[in-house]
Amino acid sequence: MQTVTLQDLSKTYSGGKEAVKGISLSLEQGEVFGFLGPNGAGKTTTVKLLNGMLAPTSGKCSVMGSDPAREPEKVHAVSGVLTEHARMYDNMTGLQNLVFYAAIFGIPEQEGKKRALFFLEKLELKDAAHQRLAAYSTGMRQRLSLARALIHHPGVLFLDEPTSGLDPESAQNVNRLIRKLAEEEKTTVFLCTHQLRYAQEICTRYGLIDEGRLLAAGTLGELREKAGSGAELRIRAGNISEGMKLPGAAAGRIRQKERKYGKETGTGASEMEYPGNILRIKIRSEEEIPGIVKSIVGAGGDIYEVEVRRPSLEDIYFTLTGKEKERGL
Repeated sequence: MQTVTLQDLSKTYSGGKEAVKGISLSLEQGEVFGFLGPNGAGKTTTVKLLNGMLAPTSGKCSVMGSDPAREPEKVHAVSGVLTEHARMYDNMTGLQNLVFYAAIFGIPEQEGKKRALFFLEKLELKDAAHQRLAAYSTGMRQRLSLARALIHHPGVLFLDEPTSGLDPESAQNVNRLIRKLAEEEKTTVFLCTHQLRYAQEICTRYGLIDEGRLLAAGTLGELREKAGSGAELRIRAGNISEGMKLPGAAAGRIRQKERKYGKETGTGASEMEYPGNILRIKIRSEEEIPGIVKSIVGAGGDIYEVEVRRPSLEDIYFTLTGKEKERGL
């Protein structure tokens, strides 16, 4: 079941800035979709379009079958939104805030309180339930804002940097909750972030956006294929000759041979060198590995370590954008 769809969606602001340029994609129920790109790429504008806060210049979109521009109230009834900067009522307690927002969604007071206490416990805020929001830290506010977004059990959850301001333990707790919502309750999660390594840990599918354009969308495996980024075989070996030949498709694909050293330090520890050179070989499939290793051993080489490295989401993004020098994303 498709829960979120975008069809040639575009948005140009009055000043002429094209923030979103003809994006088309669809999300299935229960997936955690990472919408990824640097600040200013068009992520927030896209979320505002999907929530009816902005009207598209052209194209269309829908959330759970409703058009956000024409039926924003229907979209709000079935979706939850967590922005990077949590805003609620400082003069109310955490529990009061949640019960208040539950009432807005038509949830009776007792049921609203029951749900509020459930999420306060899940997000480790139970002890702060009766504290005024003014006393909450940034991380506590962020977690309470997530509870607010979930209070009406939305079918689609929009998250903007959900772990911003959280300590590692709280971030892990939030991530566990997100995975559980997707896997057990089949909630569709639309997660916006510029942290590619974080997205790779939690998302099941990705959309890479840059300067308002969708560069590619798919699973990690599909994106690797689209980017033409094969795996790299790294072999630490000794007695390697410059003229060593590798079998079949691997022949001539040694990228680099470099000396590798290691040190042990500390009281009583002596410096030691780990033997061998590092061969970096581009491979198209794991089926090539046995032949390469056999060839090295057959030529008198000593194998100390074999490792397969596949392109990360970050590698794929910079391959697609050609921004190899801009690793500050």
